[in-house]
Amino acid sequence: MTEQNSVAELPRAITETVELDSPITRGSKTVTEIQVRKPKSGALRGVSLADVLNMDVQALTKVLPRITEPALTEPELRDLDPADMVQLGNVVANFLLPKRMKADAES
Repeated sequence: MTEQNSVAELPRAITETVELDSPITRGSKTVTEIQVRKPKSGALRGVSLADVLNMDVQALTKVLPRITEPALTEPELRDLDPADMVQLGNVVANFLLPKRMKADAES
């Protein structure tokens, strides 16, 4: 009798790509796109959900380093173009909406 070793696949994280209006320079590299991963509850610790939904800059500055790839730092977020912060905040806020609210908004 042979045993099959199968590894269960982990569910893939839901992500969205944001193209920055003003790229971030890191040494000799330029970051033009940021992948934002749908946050789990742990990534939202220490912030008010209402603040995140309202795209409060202080709340987003705490959450975004936990859910972005490449991981944005707080100093980078404080220096970010406001248009890019709005794009990132909108993505995060949309991740938090229930499916029913998203469906209602689309119809």
